[in-house]
Amino acid sequence: MKRPVLTSVLIGLGALVYGASPLDLVPELLAGPLGFGDDAVVLVAAGVAIWRILRKRTGGTATPPPGPDMIPDAQD
Repeated sequence: MKRPVLTSVLIGLGALVYGASPLDLVPELLAGPLGFGDDAVVLVAAGVAIWRILRKRTGGTATPPPGPDMIPDAQD
């Protein structure tokens, strides 16, 4: 994937547009609270997809916090 940040932004925008759109697979007006289920599934799936894309970008590892040997002592 050449542009992971752009891809992630487009996935997020697509999920938000789907969630705000009055056209759904399960309309809220007909199914009541269950109609929000498909919106939730799309938003969660988009979040997982974005997380996986950006995790690959960083190599799957986070920078460890500095250890005690890296913190300078406060000496007067």
